[in-house]
Amino acid sequence: MTRADLRSDTLTKPTDAMLAVMMAAEVGDDVFGEDPTVARLEAETARILGKEAAMFVPSGTMANQIAIQLHTRPGDTVIAEEGAHILRFEAGAAAALAGVQIECVPRAAALADDVLIANFRPESLHTSATALLVVENTHNVGGGRVLSLAAMERIGTTAKSLGLAVHCDGARLWNAAVALGTSEAQLVAHCDTVAVCLSKGLGAPVGSVLVGSATHMVRARKLRKRAGGGMRQGGYLAAAGLYALAHHRSRLAADHRAAARMAAILREAVGNGCPLEVMYPDPGTNMVYVRLTQGSALDHERALAKRGVRMIAMGGGWLRAVFYLGVDQSAAELAASELVALSTELRR
Repeated sequence: MTRADLRSDTLTKPTDAMLAVMMAAEVGDDVFGEDPTVARLEAETARILGKEAAMFVPSGTMANQIAIQLHTRPGDTVIAEEGAHILRFEAGAAAALAGVQIECVPRAAALADDVLIANFRPESLHTSATALLVVENTHNVGGGRVLSLAAMERIGTTAKSLGLAVHCDGARLWNAAVALGTSEAQLVAHCDTVAVCLSKGLGAPVGSVLVGSATHMVRARKLRKRAGGGMRQGGYLAAAGLYALAHHRSRLAADHRAAARMAAILREAVGNGCPLEVMYPDPGTNMVYVRLTQGSALDHERALAKRGVRMIAMGGGWLRAVFYLGVDQSAAELAASELVALSTELRR
């Protein structure tokens, strides 16, 4: 029996209040541009992020891939941080759909101006032109790490000086803004396009939004149609997104506190000699990455599941725990205690 499921914040489910709003939504055919609730969601998301326009799409992967196509031509190069979602978890779509190659910069060096400059390639007969920089905030494989406002500004300024477009994979941008105590608009002021997810910590059942200039969104709609992403009475889903934006952004702080509680218990255990490692002892957002010193992460994932705690192996020996709507600090304490118990058993 599962006692704590911490595999992903995509496990959120709509609240009763959200479901009521969905059922009462005013809808139309959005492919014809006639769904008023979708239009409201797009306008509100654009307003929150400080951009001209927005487009509702079924998934974050679609939002990211449309953005890549907006800013590149086949054969171009995209710079992204090592472990970026667009590289690791989007089924090779950047190559298959946009015809671009991704050049990775090491995670520890991603914020350095000299690294971006060194990896930039201008248009020439022999090289693939660098056209786009993709930043991920928060960074999933990076342990839920937040890029600060100063870092986002510096990265954006450097990219612009090189003539690069900047796209932010902001699936969890809401978490970054809460963690930093700043607005989402400030964080992405130097980005040309931004993809934000409604169905992770915000708790909507489906959907992401791509935001940018009005000109970009005109072409984005054509690319969405080409990808089969047009939705008819999408207002039922958009209503959930509107409710989430209004009611669930500030509550993300509770998820961050739960993650901090789990990390604190594990940190204390490490101090007492428990053989495990925590990627970020003070995680900052809603993720905790932990690595046991013996055995494989997949084996640990299975062993924890037998104990009623579900986490997910993320590569490099790391297990990930993610906190979200409906999972509280009691789950954090349970998961931490079972991890400590498992690690202690493996050492014997």
